[in-house]
Amino acid sequence: MPHSIAVLIPCFNEALTISKVVDDFRRELPEAAIYVYDNNSTDDTARIAAERGATVRHESRQGKGNVVRQMFRDIEADCYLLVDGDDTYPAESAMMLCSPILEGAADMTVGDRLSNGTYAEENKRAFHGFGNNLVRSMIKWIYGYEFDDVMTGYRAFSRTFVKTFPVLSEGFQIETELSIHAVDRRWRILDVPIVYRDRPAGSESKLDTIGDGLKVIMMIGTLFKDYRPLKFFSLVALLLALIGLLLGIPVIVDFFQTGLVPRLPTALLAVAAFFLCFLSLVTGFILDSVAKSERREWELAVYRETAH
Repeated sequence: MPHSIAVLIPCFNEALTISKVVDDFRRELPEAAIYVYDNNSTDDTARIAAERGATVRHESRQGKGNVVRQMFRDIEADCYLLVDGDDTYPAESAMMLCSPILEGAADMTVGDRLSNGTYAEENKRAFHGFGNNLVRSMIKWIYGYEFDDVMTGYRAFSRTFVKTFPVLSEGFQIETELSIHAVDRRWRILDVPIVYRDRPAGSESKLDTIGDGLKVIMMIGTLFKDYRPLKFFSLVALLLALIGLLLGIPVIVDFFQTGLVPRLPTALLAVAAFFLCFLSLVTGFILDSVAKSERREWELAVYRETAH
């Protein structure tokens, strides 16, 4: 049986570019099924996509994460190619992303816009490059893996990856969630350099640099707590211990010098900080056991999905 490829295009008001995107991927992947999920567009995105031969479906829950969740639930394929509908990613690189998946050499391929410098040349929006680098650095510090480009919307996935991936994000945090999930679950990841081009004139980005950037950072913190609870709560415990020492050392010095505790409120705060430190460590150990149990269940789910 030939391998099947599904091209997944989440869209919100991309009438200016969707026709070219569908045509380009139809040309490069003639055997692939192309799905456009319209996310409450107020323009002709859905109509144009249908006219160009794409399978059009609608997702009423606003946000890219919600769209990707429904895509992953609905669609059956051997390889899933996720791409934005804004014509910033080259269809010519589609097979470079899909081939490692179809050959069983990778579970997720990532369209890397940064290594060849095209993203820095084309994208003139303030703080986008800084935000990408910040997220890459945070993931490297927490998980020890360095992505070449963590915020790219051009990726390919294996069927097993898709069908065992629990989407938690609602919006543009989905790229970060996909990246962290892949690293934490030890999926095989391959970065594929691509040529990036900026949106054409008249096309507007839906990304709120500050608002969505804060959501991404919050998502990293949430997944850090969920995936690595012992490390997370150990860091919290260390911070509380430092606070307790800063508050407690002057009180202890005063006691040895005078035999009195003149700053009783400070002493109580120091004791409370050490109590919370101990509580944080206990929480970390308990949740680490829960996380390991959940990981075992997830591994078994992967085996069952692979057997299909």
